[in-house]
Amino acid sequence: MKEEKILLPNGISMNVVHSLSEKPAILFLHFSGGTWQAWHGVIPHFSAEYSVIAPDIRGHGKSEKPESGYHIDEMAEDIILLLNGLGIECCHIIGSSMGAEVGLSIAASHPEMVKSLVCEGGLYDRWGEYSLIDGTKEEADIERTELLASIINEEELVFSSAEEYLSSMEKEFKEAEIWNRHAEAFSRSTMEQRGKGQFANRFKKNVLAGFISSCWDIRLEDYYRKMSCPVLFLPSQEESEDRLAEKSIKHFSSLLREYYKIYIPNSLHAYVWLQFPFQAAEAVKSFYKSLKTGRLSV
Repeated sequence: MKEEKILLPNGISMNVVHSLSEKPAILFLHFSGGTWQAWHGVIPHFSAEYSVIAPDIRGHGKSEKPESGYHIDEMAEDIILLLNGLGIECCHIIGSSMGAEVGLSIAASHPEMVKSLVCEGGLYDRWGEYSLIDGTKEEADIERTELLASIINEEELVFSSAEEYLSSMEKEFKEAEIWNRHAEAFSRSTMEQRGKGQFANRFKKNVLAGFISSCWDIRLEDYYRKMSCPVLFLPSQEESEDRLAEKSIKHFSSLLREYYKIYIPNSLHAYVWLQFPFQAAEAVKSFYKSLKTGRLSV
């Protein structure tokens, strides 16, 4: 695996890990606030049979963090330029949360580039008929305003040592009951040293606020309608038990030519790849096998 920074034609510097070969390619797109190390426990399950491309998406990890450009279409354009630069004409995409939405944008705008898409995310809109908000647009607008205010007003945590930073991350993951070596590797990848005795998360609040504000009004069905590749829906336990999430997944799946759905017990949204990397990888492998046999086996 090679890690390098690539300057894209649009001027964005993107950090990416890859192992290019003649093998079929898989593009891994992480969740909001993540890095390519979100796939720490997953990539080894695919590296023998596939070429791997795992970038830090714009605004994340070691990639460039411009003040704007956080709509999923803009982030998708970065990835398309990256794939072109790496000589990847077509690939499978595995997307987590925000990464799934970026994958949707790529599959909708460049269907010829996407063999299949795993959506662990991109399962519902932020408001409207196919969202988890069972209310009016006015109520949704209030929720957006409150959410953006909470992000902007949140105090950034700065630690006096790397050990203190990692201890804080460990506490958060242990509270979610998912601390393991994969979560530890991911936590290390999120840390940067700002100055002498100053350690903080690489992820900036303006990136999260920019993503939420620019993508609040998108309608994912507009993307699903344009797609031609098979899709695997991978909802978390909470999402699989939510009637509104199930409603949106049912609607989005009705717009596709071919789709499958797998549920991993006790899975958490976005973090399932750190929680259960083996189970998640096996779910994806079963999906890939089904593309050849027409039957999903899990």
